[in-house]
Amino acid sequence: MNEAMQELLARFGGAISLTDGGVEISDSAVLEGPRMDALAWAAVFGDAAQREAARELIWSLGQAVGVRPASIHDLYLARGRGECAGFTVPAINVRMMAFDTARAVFRAAKARHAGAILLEIARSEIAYTDQRPDEYVAVMLAAALREGYRQPVFIQGDHCQVNAKKYAVDPEAEVGEVKKLIAEEVAAGFYNIDIDTSTLVDLAFDSLDEQQRANYERAAEITRFIRDREPAGVTVSVGAEIGEVGHKNSTVEELHAFMQGYNRTLAASGGGAGISKISVQTGTSHGGVVLPDGSIAAVNLDLEALEALSASARDDYGLGGAVQHGASTLPSDAFGNFPRVETAEIHLATNFQNIIFDHPALPGELRDRMYRWLDEQASGERGGSDSDEQFYYKTRKKAIGPFKRELWGMDADVRAAIGAELERTFGFLFDQLKVADTAELIARHVMVTPLQYRAMGAVGTRAEDDPDAGE
Repeated sequence: MNEAMQELLARFGGAISLTDGGVEISDSAVLEGPRMDALAWAAVFGDAAQREAARELIWSLGQAVGVRPASIHDLYLARGRGECAGFTVPAINVRMMAFDTARAVFRAAKARHAGAILLEIARSEIAYTDQRPDEYVAVMLAAALREGYRQPVFIQGDHCQVNAKKYAVDPEAEVGEVKKLIAEEVAAGFYNIDIDTSTLVDLAFDSLDEQQRANYERAAEITRFIRDREPAGVTVSVGAEIGEVGHKNSTVEELHAFMQGYNRTLAASGGGAGISKISVQTGTSHGGVVLPDGSIAAVNLDLEALEALSASARDDYGLGGAVQHGASTLPSDAFGNFPRVETAEIHLATNFQNIIFDHPALPGELRDRMYRWLDEQASGERGGSDSDEQFYYKTRKKAIGPFKRELWGMDADVRAAIGAELERTFGFLFDQLKVADTAELIARHVMVTPLQYRAMGAVGTRAEDDPDAGE
């Protein structure tokens, strides 16, 4: 046992001890108190030895009490077989005040016995929020432990996206960067991966197969890459995408073209488990479209198309269904539509960030400094006709990483007030999406494999950050 680990264990007053296979906990109450806050802080802001020891300890504690990273793959395939229905899984992008935000997620989930929830981070978000995959896993698990949530935790790599411009210059190098990111994520405990090669769809071709070819061939290639790297006993849930969010709406015919090409290509490369869901475009955009006064433009969401795409994904290909991106800024009365049309999953990000930035408890002085930082560091992103409201709304996510330590370290009352508002929002969404009582479905369909820390070895070379990919 190294010195850093000894120091961390000492903080728990003998309630936790190391064993050959992990940890032994003599008083589980210590996991739900301030000492867990300190452990999460060490996992993020400690020195190198403290960070590594804290992350290993958090992982081991989670393994001991059932808070284990898991894949939602089998639940989605069960849905494809018609064994469960009537709910939509929220995939929540935790960008800002990550520990407090995740705690709010788990409080809302625990109160509803909800288990079908994904916590995710996109390739772009990793860069501007300064959260590498190994840190993200530790924080999500620590938040679950802190709140007494004792279920599998589904952590997802959102938008592992190929940048079309970089791909045009050097296809193999750009795909290689995406693979490096995925390898880092799987090694850290991300057992749900969304491949996004929809940026390679080329509508200049006449046939749908040719339009989707680069998309499905690269998606199949990356799927095989994932299968070769997943831990024993884990089938990573893999998603693919047929229409880039914010662009042309997807059709069932495009879904068929992609899936037939993908299945054919995957079989030719050696087969194995394919995707469990398919992301589509039906009218939304990431973050919404901000108007000059800072409000968000109304969205023309094509629910009929979403329902048809989800039905085809299930009935024709055995998938869990279709996935809707860019949904968090929709009006509150829109969310009940997703389970009604049997959408498998929706991705929710920007509104949670908005709640924090706009919350009256957030110190105005801190917000002002973040905005001044944007004036200096993101001035090149200001459009010629942008109002201040539009500029700050579009760019303020870029200030999350540089101010991460200050946001984490705000007064406890401030964090509690913001956390309470986030919890109310998550609770509302979970009710609308009908994920209450899905913990029973998780227990029935998802087998969680106990894994030692770094089951796939140490997190290796980090992928190149791409701040323009995804969200």
